[in-house]
Amino acid sequence: MKKIILTGDRPTGRLHVGHYVGSLRRRVELQNSGEFDKINIMIADAQALTDNFDNPEKVRQNIIEVALDYLACGLDPKKSTLFIQSHVAELTEFTFYYMNLVTVARLQRNPTVKNEIQMRNFEQSIPVGFFNYPISQAADITAFKANVVPVGEYQIPMIEQTREIVHKFNTVYAPVLVEPKALLPENDACGRLPGIDGKAKMSKSLGNCIYLADSADDVKKKIMSMYTDPTHLLVSDPGHLEGNTVFTYLDAFCKDEHFERYLPEYANLDELKGHYTRGGLGDVKVKKFLNNVMQEELEPIRTRRKEFEKDIPEIYNILKAGSEDARNTAAKTLSEVKSAMRINYFEDEELIKAQAEKYEAE
Repeated sequence: MKKIILTGDRPTGRLHVGHYVGSLRRRVELQNSGEFDKINIMIADAQALTDNFDNPEKVRQNIIEVALDYLACGLDPKKSTLFIQSHVAELTEFTFYYMNLVTVARLQRNPTVKNEIQMRNFEQSIPVGFFNYPISQAADITAFKANVVPVGEYQIPMIEQTREIVHKFNTVYAPVLVEPKALLPENDACGRLPGIDGKAKMSKSLGNCIYLADSADDVKKKIMSMYTDPTHLLVSDPGHLEGNTVFTYLDAFCKDEHFERYLPEYANLDELKGHYTRGGLGDVKVKKFLNNVMQEELEPIRTRRKEFEKDIPEIYNILKAGSEDARNTAAKTLSEVKSAMRINYFEDEELIKAQAEKYEAE
């Protein structure tokens, strides 16, 4: 069986370091590994409209921001198909058919949907499009027969719902669809990076993000203001690691070789953590080290982004070509789905012949 990936992001703002460690960095590694037959990266504008329906310009403007971040991080249109969700019309048709395979009660039990509804204060005013998000995601995944979907821990319920839809379809109709498996981040810190204020979610609305496009000065300012341990008042005080955002970021970004370059008195992160918890190590020193680590990682991304910004029309050409390629792939799967559902009336020569013979006999 071919190894196929489907992943993507909602274009509701510039991408931040949470996106980077949670998925973007891994996508580039997977793309360059040569282990996969097809990698599909989707800018999920249609899904973004489910809770931004009254502000389509926000979604429209951020298409290019997400594309620039993709390319700057190393996603290569020669190796990965970069496309816009709304320009693959077949995905809407998949969603329509799958809606018959899922109950309202099942959607209401989806933990991810429940959390998102609560976070957005939808209560009873939830848009139907947003409520159907798990079905739409199943359409995205199955249209490309993706069997590998890189996700964070919190998205596992979505993948499970997709697997249920696939099983139900294949049982009722024919074994056409492929069940996906979730590919989780390599460590917990990469699963969902907290905001610089220590809050669990990094969010543009909360103003607690470090964006991939931020200048070196902005990154440094944000790191130096980062939430640490409120009980670590004096350098001599023992520090705590749990809930300490600086160390969470170091878990996500730091490598042993960084110590050789920026903090040679320590061999690795474990030694740094040990000193911090014993006492005698100040937060400023740790933050300066984190700044060096992150600047090293982000500077090449900033540089590449500036180069891509010089030819915006070409970025749109890349997305247009990728969307056309994605639509061709989705159309082939949709043809198989409609055949399995017995609604391919005009292509079913046996049906036409049988009906003709039936009425000729009468």
